[in-house]
Amino acid sequence: MDKPHTTPKDFFLSIGAIIALYVSAGSLLALLFGIINATFPDALNSYYNFYTGGMRFAIASLIIVFPIFVGLSVLIRKDIVANPAKRDLFIRKWLVYFTLFVTGLVVVGDFIAVLNVFLSGELTTRFIAKVIAILVVSGAVFGYYLYDIKRSATDNKGASRAIIASAFALVLGSLVWGFSVMGSPATARNIRFDADRQSDLQSIQWQIVNVWQQKGMIPAQLSELNDSLSYFSIPTDPETNESYVYEKTGAKTFKLCATFARSTTDGDANASTVIREYGMDDANWKHSAGLHCFDRSIDADLYPVTSATKRF
Repeated sequence: MDKPHTTPKDFFLSIGAIIALYVSAGSLLALLFGIINATFPDALNSYYNFYTGGMRFAIASLIIVFPIFVGLSVLIRKDIVANPAKRDLFIRKWLVYFTLFVTGLVVVGDFIAVLNVFLSGELTTRFIAKVIAILVVSGAVFGYYLYDIKRSATDNKGASRAIIASAFALVLGSLVWGFSVMGSPATARNIRFDADRQSDLQSIQWQIVNVWQQKGMIPAQLSELNDSLSYFSIPTDPETNESYVYEKTGAKTFKLCATFARSTTDGDANASTVIREYGMDDANWKHSAGLHCFDRSIDADLYPVTSATKRF
């Protein structure tokens, strides 16, 4: 019997399936690691406990790439069933064995990396959870391709469907878990708006302090802060474009208010994962949902008036 000939279709289907597999497996591990970091926070790695950027990218990759991998794998399997000789295609054998080899290296490398972090003082619970994640994902890839090598072209479809269903269950469960930890896109959007609002109020506050130091008095209204020379203009609410509320309450005291979408004081788990990522965990700027005002008082000793003329 002549050796099967590799067609362009065979080549690109095989390459595409392997690339999609690598991306899916890497994204799944990144997602699981992000979930583990947020679920079992470590004070030594406070930033990475709540960093969700990697989780969002991993979720996006899984949603797009994993179905592509499954679709390409189904096409390849149907082609082999129709033409059993294609099981021995050169490109297919090399890619399968290369994947088994890479999977083994990844398992060893990940174990070394995780163990190194553990020896650096990471929590035991996080270490064990990450080891389990590595074993599950890498073991699933290794086991699938080992089974694929041994099975015949006439194997019943039940086993293949069970494998696909298990893979979908693992990925879907991880996605749901990820959203429960990270929060929905609407939640992330609201918190990003709140982060901008907080940043705007901080800018306004420092401009008020600057005016105090230069003039010895705080402005009666926000419009007095506009300065064409320093290019400072009063920001407005990023979502509604409405002006922030400002009130001068004394010679050295004032009030700044904004309408926030979410609270940073209610212990909301979904909010905290994104709040910390966007630098909104400053105790001086904790706020409730809705209209919230911050009362501020300028310490004249800490922020002395630099102008020759001082007014009090």
